[in-house]
Amino acid sequence: MGGVVAWILLGFVAGAVAKLIYPGKQGGGIWATTGLGILGAILGGYLGKALLGIAVGGTVGAFTIPSIALAVIGAITLIFFWGLLTRRPA
Repeated sequence: MGGVVAWILLGFVAGAVAKLIYPGKQGGGIWATTGLGILGAILGGYLGKALLGIAVGGTVGAFTIPSIALAVIGAITLIFFWGLLTRRPA
């Protein structure tokens, strides 16, 4: 149970930081931010392990600099693709 809470907190932090970094205005409130952050943490962890060989995360190591950085990168990537999917035609 502690691991799930750690990933939710990491996702919230990553989603909030990604929204601060990403230019423009994104919709969604705290739930969208947390959801994108959690999915971004999963995506960032997977890409970090697959491409860089960096194994991050876990219950104890969830709040390390590499895990937060990869989660933020993953969340920014998801915000970008979410913007492409939800963009309204002019």
